[in-house]
Amino acid sequence: MTLFSTFGLFIALSLFIALLLAVIAIMPWLRASRLRDKPVDNQLLDINVAVFRERLTELQTDKDSGIIDDVHYRNQKLELERQLLDAQRTVTPMVAPSYKSRLIIMIWVPVLAGLAYFLISDRTSVFDLWVAEDKVGQVADDLLTGKIDQPPAWAIEDGTQLISAMQTNVYRHADDPDRWMRLSELFLSLEATDSALEALSRAYRLSPGNEEIATTYAQISFFANKGQLDANSRRVLQDVLAKNPKHEGAQMLMAMGEARGNNFEQAQGWIKRLRTSIAAKPGDHSQALASLDELSANVRAQQQQASEGVEVTVSINASLLPLVKADDVLFVAIRDVKGGPPFAAKRLPISVIKQGEATISLSDLDAMMPERTLASARGDKIQLAVIARISHSGTADAESGDLTGNPVVISADQIQVNVAINQQVP
Repeated sequence: MTLFSTFGLFIALSLFIALLLAVIAIMPWLRASRLRDKPVDNQLLDINVAVFRERLTELQTDKDSGIIDDVHYRNQKLELERQLLDAQRTVTPMVAPSYKSRLIIMIWVPVLAGLAYFLISDRTSVFDLWVAEDKVGQVADDLLTGKIDQPPAWAIEDGTQLISAMQTNVYRHADDPDRWMRLSELFLSLEATDSALEALSRAYRLSPGNEEIATTYAQISFFANKGQLDANSRRVLQDVLAKNPKHEGAQMLMAMGEARGNNFEQAQGWIKRLRTSIAAKPGDHSQALASLDELSANVRAQQQQASEGVEVTVSINASLLPLVKADDVLFVAIRDVKGGPPFAAKRLPISVIKQGEATISLSDLDAMMPERTLASARGDKIQLAVIARISHSGTADAESGDLTGNPVVISADQIQVNVAINQQVP
């Protein structure tokens, strides 16, 4: 179907509906042409007759029950008849519209409807979408259903058209997890990570038992969160491993996530399980086993660095807990008491705080610059202070309304410290 045929069909349907509504609106006028030249509106007379009958029935009932006598009954009946005759003399003529008036209405209703459609808002985006669907709609469907792996050269002359057609196709088949999966691949190729995660999330909700979709969703979430396993990613991987305990991709993500979360023993456990699984398979897997050994060595090095860091226990004053919001961010850092960039810092979601308290480990693993580490600061005998702040905006600089506490000075060999968040930034 070409652009003009699609547009023509739309215009034809719009005019048909407008004409239909116009005919319905002037139908009483069309009926009026079959009446007399000066028709009479008898609606009021009909009402008066109905009222007269009801009143006459009431009078008859009153007479039969002895409430009124015959004289009073006759007088009241005569009065009602007189009032009814007066109403018959008063009539309201109905003015029938001319053929010119009818023709004007029939023409202007569809004209005004069309003008309103074109003038009220800019329809350029709609027309562009029609053009895209007419040109590359079938190519988009073939890509999303796996019939082709690469679009033809002519289809990617205008990448925007293909992307629009693919998105529209997916929303028309919103219950197909495979289409959402392939749409996420498109977003990843465009480095639109947030959109890719949303598409993968929909695919996973539609088909939670699909291992490929689940592990891809967890993997993209893992890297989008800078190597952190959030609660959702961890749950997805645990579901995959519950069904397939030897799933190598899920085991590797668990090992990397536990190491990044300073859960080194758990990370080593996942590496060991993965190494055993690979070694048991037939064939030469020396390269993969060597990579796992290297990863295990890196985890041990990280564990050593973490052991030389500082364990910070952050607590929030109970009176400030109502001010904490679900999308707040917790900043914890160790810096020179004189100021300057921190030697170690972490930016964490507020969900790490449980029952008003959280324990965070800061070490050289959390250094912002390679040359500015806790080890170098301690070697230079720099006096250090630990700070903690809850930010509503998520920015590193303190803003009005943020929750904070006084910096806590620590000694060179101190490895534990408590920081209380007990005030609000004015």
